[in-house]
Amino acid sequence: MASNYYEQLGLSPYASAVQIRQAYREMSKLYHPDTTKLPASIASAKFCAINTAYAVLSNPERRNQYDRQILCTRNYDLDNRRPTNFSDSDNDGLPIERPLSGGELFALLLIGATLVGCFAIAIVIAYLRG
Repeated sequence: MASNYYEQLGLSPYASAVQIRQAYREMSKLYHPDTTKLPASIASAKFCAINTAYAVLSNPERRNQYDRQILCTRNYDLDNRRPTNFSDSDNDGLPIERPLSGGELFALLLIGATLVGCFAIAIVIAYLRG
């Protein structure tokens, strides 16, 4: 049997909540005592272990407590988790720069043209008043 909850679900400690839920659903389908071909005693034990792991990992507070108490003793670097919403990052933790898309360039062009137009109108109004 796996030695920690992440291994029981076949995940890494950096798994997202969605990945945890998907792994739990897949594992519970495999080991549910009513749907598996394994002996009932083995299936029940495995299913209970999966349920316990999911109960801890699906709750953010209990997962954080589990991570700090159990996994820190196994040399996982929990403070330097990789950002989940970026494909990569520099040493400063910010996303790596990428080229702007055509739509983004067009939006910047419109913003710049609007600012230039506003300044031109302000200058014309100031000239006509004074």
